[in-house]
Amino acid sequence: MSIAKTKIGRRAFIKNTSLASGGLVLGFSFFNACKPKEAGKMATREMPKEWFEINGYLKIGENGVVTIMAPNPEAGQNVKTSMPMIVADELDVPWEAVMVAQARLNTEDFSFQWLGGSNAIRRGWPGLRMAGASARQMLKQAAAQVWQVPVEEITTDAGMLHHVTSNRSMGYGEVASAASKLPIPEEVELKDLNDFKIIGTSRKNVDGQKIVTGKPLFGVDTHREGMLIAMIAHPPAFGLKLKSIDDSAARNMPGIKAVFIIKVFNEGYEKAFFDTRSFNEVAVIVGDSTWEVMNAKKVLKIECEPIESGTETRDRFGRKYEETTPAGLESTIDHYAQMEAMAVKPGKIRRKDGNPESAFKSAVKIVESTFTAPFLAHNCMEPMNFFADVTDERAELIGPLQKPDLTEQAVSARLGMPIEKIDIQMTRMGGAYGRRSYAHWLIEAALISQRMKAPIKLLYSREDDMTDGIYRPAYHAKFKAGLDADNNLIAFHVKAGGIPQSPLAANRFPAGAVDNYLAEDWTIDTNLTVGSFRAPGSNFMASAEQSFLDEVAESAGKDPIDFRLELLERAQNNPVGENNDYEADRYAGVLKLVKEKSNWGTSNSKLYRGVSAYFCHYSYAAQVLDMVVENGQPIVQKVTCALDCGMVINPDAAINMAEGGIIDGIGNALYGELTFKKGVPDKNNFDNYRLIRMSESPKEIDVHFVKNQIDPTGLGEPMFPPIFAAVANALYKATGKRHYNQPFITEKALVG
Repeated sequence: MSIAKTKIGRRAFIKNTSLASGGLVLGFSFFNACKPKEAGKMATREMPKEWFEINGYLKIGENGVVTIMAPNPEAGQNVKTSMPMIVADELDVPWEAVMVAQARLNTEDFSFQWLGGSNAIRRGWPGLRMAGASARQMLKQAAAQVWQVPVEEITTDAGMLHHVTSNRSMGYGEVASAASKLPIPEEVELKDLNDFKIIGTSRKNVDGQKIVTGKPLFGVDTHREGMLIAMIAHPPAFGLKLKSIDDSAARNMPGIKAVFIIKVFNEGYEKAFFDTRSFNEVAVIVGDSTWEVMNAKKVLKIECEPIESGTETRDRFGRKYEETTPAGLESTIDHYAQMEAMAVKPGKIRRKDGNPESAFKSAVKIVESTFTAPFLAHNCMEPMNFFADVTDERAELIGPLQKPDLTEQAVSARLGMPIEKIDIQMTRMGGAYGRRSYAHWLIEAALISQRMKAPIKLLYSREDDMTDGIYRPAYHAKFKAGLDADNNLIAFHVKAGGIPQSPLAANRFPAGAVDNYLAEDWTIDTNLTVGSFRAPGSNFMASAEQSFLDEVAESAGKDPIDFRLELLERAQNNPVGENNDYEADRYAGVLKLVKEKSNWGTSNSKLYRGVSAYFCHYSYAAQVLDMVVENGQPIVQKVTCALDCGMVINPDAAINMAEGGIIDGIGNALYGELTFKKGVPDKNNFDNYRLIRMSESPKEIDVHFVKNQIDPTGLGEPMFPPIFAAVANALYKATGKRHYNQPFITEKALVG
């Protein structure tokens, strides 16, 4: 048992003392984290007749039913189920008595309503526990007053309060109203981790039935009486901007209400990190129906002109930085030439241990390799969309987005409307992983509604979405390793960069495991808009680094898993430097687990195996991929995955997420690519942008979690980066050819 402080800030708890409706309402911020210090019969699940319904609050009805508002956006990562599970367990109420609802954006009650960085459970864990435990303590105090007994003698179980000595019991709902009059306790006891009843057990997705029965959950499902449909048209190439539009044919088509140009961000507006927009001015077509608007869009004539080079100051969470946008129409062939040129120039030194130059001179063997990766499109299943109803008095905005509180600030500035008059309601997302962080389409929807003085739903076509940014950057990394006469790794050099962002994480493995280590990076400016993509940066560096380590292990004549474990043992027992951002024992733990579970080392002449492991988002993942070759084509037979993400809240959901990340990574590694010619993307829909198909998914995925009692860490992203290298390393075994350039499937002579 541990003790948690409940008074941790102005908004840690808000207690509603109004008793007009009866019942207990405990307001709390899910993310105002506390740090612990060491130290019968249930009512049926029916809607209560009396309870408070306040955004961001834990509600208990008179019949003991509990509603927990899920604050974070849901995009399939299952936080809408997992976060309430944590509260319910500390509250000591049966999961069957819990109802879950999606919260609106509310920055007063919630301080981190984000989807991003695999942070929801990690950051929410302490505060969620505290909220449930505090409500339970207040219920115990209320029962003690009713029974006139010491509160220490009250116990709870499954939503019931018990006083064993007097053999009395009552349900939570019976004292909810009385409990709401009590002051918030300054300290509460948190459950012992071994006493959890809900956490660590598999619970079905609370939206599962609605999803499979087609109930309206997604932004694109939003409908209001009198709602108009809007679509946008942007310049055909990056490096161009709108000059004028000829709407003479479009505006006279059936159902069309208006055609006009909007400017997303005003001139002089200092953009925050997620205020990214490829084309600041876009043409808008508004009409009665999607079909009518799409047809009008086809006949709209757009005249463009070149953009001018420019530099603007932007703000990244309080840190100012300069962003340069060059003029010109860019092409992939030039991008790769630019990256090759940067790779041979001195980069910015991000870390240096020992004397790498001298160590390389004394090395007996030198291994060098260069890796590249192209731009990638997100291709969410649900294209960008948002509903907006903006009047002079308020703005109601409904749809899928990842960073609602940051978007709220941007739309407030653009509309000139106070934040308190803006109501953002989050819907379930049909895909995200970074694309919906850059919610310019919400601002577009709001501006269109304001202009039309009517509710509208903005819809992007698949072509709009794929040709409008935001992309995974293109990357390049050059590695060099030096081995001594005993095949020990004595020197390691990595120089990485990208267009326009560097993927380098200088303090990650094998930093800390090599005496002589050098990490450098560089960047190249572009007018292509890029942004977060599942496990930003890591999705490339894991692929390159882990492929290279296999190559070094082979040169050293060592088993690739044993080679990594040897380095991690050094990092654990005698680390180099003090800024290593991974725990070597946990890193080694997933490698040992995947080695055991995959039966690594067994012989099969027709099976080609690749291994990879990586640390990112506070978690560790290792994978062994089994590949066979049929008719000259590689087939992924099985993937064994070991994960250390701390305590697992909902095992089935965690396995589902791991499986999805693995399939996603294999598809991107083999097929993902977006190239450009004079600013124009070469692909604009699924007929030419290659995604993994059902038949190409692994025949089996076997997921294992390291069992520990470490606080939960990230899970949405960590399994994604290493699978790229597992594919590459297996392909090498199958083909005898190293695969340095993504996507791997385009490289000729895969087999033979």
